[in-house]
Amino acid sequence: MYRFRDCEVDPRGFMLRRGGDQVRVERQVFGVLVHLIEHRDRVVPKVELLDAVWGNRFVSESALTSRLKDARRAVGDDGHRQEVIATVHGVGYRFVAAVEVMGDPALPATPGTRMVQEIHYCDSPDGARLAFAVCGEGPPLVKAANWLTHLDHEWSSVIWRHWIQWLAGAHYLVRYDERGCGLSDWDVSEFGLDAWVEDLELVADSAGVDRFPLLGVSQGGAVAIEYAVRHPDRVSRLVLVGAYSRGRLARATSDEERQEASLDLALGRVSWRRDDAAFRQVFASQFLPDAPRETWDAFNELQRATTSVANVVRFLDAFAHIDVSAVAPSVRCPTLIVHARRDIRVPESQAHELAKLIPGSRLVFLDSGNHIITEHEAAWPVLVSEVNRFLAN
Repeated sequence: MYRFRDCEVDPRGFMLRRGGDQVRVERQVFGVLVHLIEHRDRVVPKVELLDAVWGNRFVSESALTSRLKDARRAVGDDGHRQEVIATVHGVGYRFVAAVEVMGDPALPATPGTRMVQEIHYCDSPDGARLAFAVCGEGPPLVKAANWLTHLDHEWSSVIWRHWIQWLAGAHYLVRYDERGCGLSDWDVSEFGLDAWVEDLELVADSAGVDRFPLLGVSQGGAVAIEYAVRHPDRVSRLVLVGAYSRGRLARATSDEERQEASLDLALGRVSWRRDDAAFRQVFASQFLPDAPRETWDAFNELQRATTSVANVVRFLDAFAHIDVSAVAPSVRCPTLIVHARRDIRVPESQAHELAKLIPGSRLVFLDSGNHIITEHEAAWPVLVSEVNRFLAN
């Protein structure tokens, strides 16, 4: 966290405050500002700024000039005074305001060094033992469980650790492993939406949170929707990321769609039962098509450690039949829907369907193909900014 004049900048939280109030800025404007702050010991050449903020995309110098103007305006500076960002003609730009660094910048940017998580257990009425974790400080935020969670492995996994650090950076974050995976009991009899919603009810009660915003990612969105309808007095806001109201078989309307959904499900059953590494790689590429191969490997490693092959098959069957389309119109809390536009696992049509079903909801698309947004893609700070702004209102 950087502080200068009456401003505070949180690079990982994609947050700029001025005079205590949040200032909304575009992603490139924020990127320019952060890069200049982090390299304030020298003049930053124009070409370096262009590469750092826009990467391989070709943009003109006028685009950079425009973003610099917006960055100056956001922090209360301008091209005449140049009290924060100074222009060194013919060379580049330099951040000249005195900066106070809050926190130890030498610490690695991982959740394990910045905070600790406490893991607790609670017992459901049918005897299944559930694991939940709490970390961070601030107002509560509850995340519904999604595909194959593992509280311990997620803590250091490149798939989820940036999510945890972001969400727990400003909240008392409650996460849990759903029945059948992670640190929760794997050998369970009840499986399906009702059981998952009841588990969320149990975790929220056990964690001692009364009223809270609820985050649902992927099929966790359906669980979050159902919970919000059953408990309107407890959910203050609803955030749905990569979510859907109907699983693949439930939303199939034509013979062709039903055949494709059945084939996908059958292939998944056979491949997981055979512990087919090639299938897992294809599966990872569908979840994370825009990510590098190392991220696919990390995703596969997390899946292997999370549950049994038999339970994966049960999960695939249950997810395909999820349907909360009938109850979604009964959601009464403010709702934000965020979705990757090129998502292969959950098509953008499902985001449109959710937006139509949930009254007054707001839909934001991300420029990504990844079902789980990764830390180093351009869509990540956009996701962080949109959710932070929604939760702050």
